[in-house]
Amino acid sequence: MSFEVRPTRDLPEFFEAVASIGQYFGWQPTEESDTFHLNMPLDRMHAAFDDGRIVGGAGVFPFDFSVPGGSLPCGGVTAVGVYPTHRRRGALRAMMRAQLDDMHERGEPIAALWASEATIYGHYGYGLASYSGEIDLMRERNEYAAPFERRGTVRLVEADEAARLFPPVWESVRRERPGMFARTEAWWSTRTIADPPERRQGAGPKRFAALELDGETTAYAIYRHKPEFEAGSSTAPLRVIEALGTSPQAMAEIWRFLLDIDWSAKVVSYLIPPDHPLFFLLAEPRRLRYRMADALWVRIVDVEAALSGRTYLADGSVVLDVRDAFCPWNEGRWKLEHGAAKRTDEDAEIRLDASELGSAYLGGVSFAELAQACRIEELVDGAATRADAMFRWPLHPWCPEIF
Repeated sequence: MSFEVRPTRDLPEFFEAVASIGQYFGWQPTEESDTFHLNMPLDRMHAAFDDGRIVGGAGVFPFDFSVPGGSLPCGGVTAVGVYPTHRRRGALRAMMRAQLDDMHERGEPIAALWASEATIYGHYGYGLASYSGEIDLMRERNEYAAPFERRGTVRLVEADEAARLFPPVWESVRRERPGMFARTEAWWSTRTIADPPERRQGAGPKRFAALELDGETTAYAIYRHKPEFEAGSSTAPLRVIEALGTSPQAMAEIWRFLLDIDWSAKVVSYLIPPDHPLFFLLAEPRRLRYRMADALWVRIVDVEAALSGRTYLADGSVVLDVRDAFCPWNEGRWKLEHGAAKRTDEDAEIRLDASELGSAYLGGVSFAELAQACRIEELVDGAATRADAMFRWPLHPWCPEIF
């Protein structure tokens, strides 16, 4: 079955396309109730039409996305869905085709997403590129491992002040961490700071805390209280939505503040990277009860631009034979040397699909791991080790927000 796939032209089309996934989450977006359209241009939402009716949608946030040593334009894929009346008929594939072609034409060399269904996106060249996990830490087990001398002052701020103080902290962290996108003013106001009651899931409103250290705001936290009692005693979780700091001291300070908040029996949070400082700050890190899952998935849209657009920690070269049936312009052998990728006729040293290149791109998944899982072919002994020396990055890729 063939579908007409094109960008939406007006808000009614836009919201009907978004509803193709929203319906599965009990969410019916409208101009009055949702702010998707304030962060995504109409022409970045593709819709699939059958006989003039929208039967699917696939959107893209245009991001400036942090990669090792810099940032690149990125298609932040979101709101992808097909109405149940048209499942398994090719609508999703048609939208993925149109979406990736559009990114390529716009000069976005990478795409990234959070996968609600992890088995879908490998078919279209996306690879698992980072991990994050949830924590559930009881208050009586939250002591730090070493004596901690408190510095600075934490104060609660209102939403308007948070919108002014928090963005520089985010940007400072983004310069160090791959996997984060530049938040626009609209994004901060309509998504990060905004707090519609229907999104609180039974908890209270967002609270905003700012750490001032040496005269500057160096960390912040966004959290909620969820009051719960059992047998007259509080069993309340404190839900940490986001906590970021510009230095190790700032991170230790803001988390000490969160862990010490009264009337909470435990702290829970859901997007903690596997190299988060809490694992070594806490005396008993096992008490975090950390449960890890896949986080960002990355798709290389343009091999040359993507590989040439990041920094490498080690000099050297490696020849990659890339297979990419869905984006054939990437197919072939590429030599990465002196921080730049070019097509080559030299013999390949590693053979891999575009999805595996996406996994390794941000430095969070190693070529050695992929080789152990039979996901790449090491054609020359030592090539994977050499590639890992080049691609690795000190910090794990981390996106503190699902988009």
